[in-house]
Amino acid sequence: MPTVTLNKTVFEKLVGKKLPLNQLKDRISMLGTDLDKIEGNEILVEIFPNRPDMLSEQGFARAFSSFIGVKTGLRKYDVKKSGQEVIVDKSVKNIRPYTVCAIVKNLKFDDEKIREIIQIQEKLHVTLCRKRKKGAIGIYPMEAIKFPIKYMAKRPAEFKFQPLEFQKELTGIQILSRHPAGREYAYLLEGKDKFPIFIDANNEILSMPPIINSHKTGKVSEKTKDVFIECSGFDLETLNACLNIIVTAMADMGGEIYSLDVKYPEGYGTQSIATPELAPKKWNIDLKFINKLLGLDLKENEMKKLLEKMGFGYEKGKVLVPAYRADIMHQVDFVEDIAIAYGYENFEPVIPNVSTIGEEDKFETFKRYVAEILAGLSLLECETYNLTNADNLNKKMKVQLPCIEIQNAVNIDYNVLRSWMLPSLMQIFNENKHYEYPQNIFSIGNVFKENKKAETNVEEFTRIGVALCSLDSDYTKIRQIFDYLMRCLDLKVKFTDKDHPSFIPGRCARISVNGKNVAYIGEICPEVLQNWDLQTPVAAFELNLGELYELGQRKA
Repeated sequence: MPTVTLNKTVFEKLVGKKLPLNQLKDRISMLGTDLDKIEGNEILVEIFPNRPDMLSEQGFARAFSSFIGVKTGLRKYDVKKSGQEVIVDKSVKNIRPYTVCAIVKNLKFDDEKIREIIQIQEKLHVTLCRKRKKGAIGIYPMEAIKFPIKYMAKRPAEFKFQPLEFQKELTGIQILSRHPAGREYAYLLEGKDKFPIFIDANNEILSMPPIINSHKTGKVSEKTKDVFIECSGFDLETLNACLNIIVTAMADMGGEIYSLDVKYPEGYGTQSIATPELAPKKWNIDLKFINKLLGLDLKENEMKKLLEKMGFGYEKGKVLVPAYRADIMHQVDFVEDIAIAYGYENFEPVIPNVSTIGEEDKFETFKRYVAEILAGLSLLECETYNLTNADNLNKKMKVQLPCIEIQNAVNIDYNVLRSWMLPSLMQIFNENKHYEYPQNIFSIGNVFKENKKAETNVEEFTRIGVALCSLDSDYTKIRQIFDYLMRCLDLKVKFTDKDHPSFIPGRCARISVNGKNVAYIGEICPEVLQNWDLQTPVAAFELNLGELYELGQRKA
């Protein structure tokens, strides 16, 4: 979890109330955060990843002030129109396609406020932006730039600028090898023919996201009064949340928020938008559901007060969720916040009126045994998400499998349930190209398919995916691993030559046990490797563990 260092004086001023030290420690811990220590004028606290809005003095004080009853309810922020534009060029569509932007005016910067801004920017990069993979944030002094701003991509040898805290100008490609930030994040632009840049009306480069700002146009100082903020990346939902967190924190510093018109080209896939959008979202809430999960008997007015203690609004049976809260995905998230507001210390523990003897599920024992066999072969076990997207599931793997879409998905990266495991392993390889090879991994997880006879219309299966990624990965090596696993499980298998779109023809087989098809095995084809931006061969198999377990039980 990210740890933030808060200025205690600034924090208490923003809260609007100064608590005794012991009470302050207790209330911080009961807010759903992990207090490290309070030392001198510093508060060190760990923030759970689901609450990036609390990664600053302003955001944490906002939540804490509501929690202790000083300033409860929904915080409202005014957004004025700036009349300025940011123009997105189609050249960034396949590189880092989206940006959202804002202007904040009438700030009074000093060393402390600059430290606060740097901290929230860095912490958001690590958490919400996934180490700049999903998004990157740029903050620029308005006195150094001229609108309109253009977001575009150029070949890295065709432009140069002086990167932040560097002595001379460098080309885009030189920044990746000579600047510390360039070396650290070079892998994010690896294999790209063009690099994204922000450039103003004076043809001055502002930054090369997600790497570094310009020293000339991207360095905020104590003279700065107004700032231009941009968040660029791959997912508009994430970028909007990131921008909303930053501008509301700056508004709590005393700034005034102004919107910008972000102009996207025709046929781009999204319309031109005005950002930031700080209107609260309305969510339905079921009081019976809340009481059932918490074991309480709250009345509507009591629930309203508890929601307001956590910074929400409540009108006509709907919860108003502030724009900086990026963690609300389901009603159960309100359950958690209501529990925090009610006070975990106020729940009465009850001993269940049952007596049982626990026993580990036999299938779980079987799964662990399979994992131990593969770990003994020096394969690394990875945890993967049940959610993915249609491109990863089908397009990149050259298949056309039915997709079970998520209603009201939070972002486009995770909007369908996966129907097989190998795309998850290929994504791991894609995200770890900067590490050394060989990379030999496996993952056990659930896959899903539509079944109208099931209660939820969705049926779950447990599968294991195994993949080898190295210069000498081939059918022989992956077959050796599979054969060893089958010998350990005392199962006899049959291999049948059968092509699969994701594998190289002639280097792929269908595997059956007692006439039941349970797996595909082979070498991943070059086109799939290219789709995942991989230069190293991959050999893999996927196995239905549920079916394998049942076959083993029948044999026993």
